[in-house]
Amino acid sequence: MFDGKHILVVDDDPEILDAVGEYLELRRFRVSFASNGIEMKKVLNQFSVDLILLDVGLPGTNGIALAGWIKLNYACGVIMLTGLGDTEDRVLGLESGADDYVVKPFNFRELLARINSLLRRLQAPHAKKPEVSTDLIKFGNWSFDKSDRTLISDNGGKPELSAGELDILTTLAENADFAVSRNDILEKSSHRKWSPLDRSIDVRITRLRKKLEKDPRKPKLIRTARNTGYILCTNPSD
Repeated sequence: MFDGKHILVVDDDPEILDAVGEYLELRRFRVSFASNGIEMKKVLNQFSVDLILLDVGLPGTNGIALAGWIKLNYACGVIMLTGLGDTEDRVLGLESGADDYVVKPFNFRELLARINSLLRRLQAPHAKKPEVSTDLIKFGNWSFDKSDRTLISDNGGKPELSAGELDILTTLAENADFAVSRNDILEKSSHRKWSPLDRSIDVRITRLRKKLEKDPRKPKLIRTARNTGYILCTNPSD
């Protein structure tokens, strides 16, 4: 009945990805995979997805927060994958917008039944992306257009940014509200690998903060993700 429907499996356990993927592909679903929020977002930006199987305990941004983000931006269904004793996570997941949940370790027949049931309820041919332009990112009092790499403040000001700073801002904007590793930032801005002794990204981030933040010593727009990298926050707290 649902041949060809596109399911995205988001889990940091490769064994679960392999097992679920093989099971669903044998039932003629189209399956994509992601191990964290950043990879999930990349798949959603590239393809139409009908349903997402989303693990709660992901590295970086957890599944509960991601479920809320998905429901704000996409019309696809979300089934949370939770641990046996994680009752609170199940409640939070449903409150954040998830449509259903399956407890690990799950029975594949039950998982398939819940997938088919949700697909029937959705009654939509494919996931719809928001109608607003995905090229324009708003953060704080700034608006950044990823397509032509222009940054404008609410009062019309245009700061002078170097090519390297624009590369970094573009990378962060493409993954807004998600942590981006120093290695990913460096590869996309300088086309080389990052090492623990390389402080060039941190120096450029400091310069960006001086140009964009009200108080660069207490950044709210470009925040540090501990032991990871940096996050561009589209809804910074006061």
